[in-house]
Amino acid sequence: MDVKYDLTSYVRVLKLASTPSWEEFSQISKIAGAGIFLVGFLGFVIFAVMSVFTGGI
Repeated sequence: MDVKYDLTSYVRVLKLASTPSWEEFSQISKIAGAGIFLVGFLGFVIFAVMSVFTGGI
């Protein structure tokens, strides 16, 4: 494990990284929120279907 090489690569990545613009951040947030909603809705649908087939809550 070469600590100097690791630190150099970390610094290089941090120099290349930049703060996203507001439009980019907003788009990423909307897509992530839609994904979270979709997974939750799918879980609810599976729960509802299994509740009906197995006979209740």
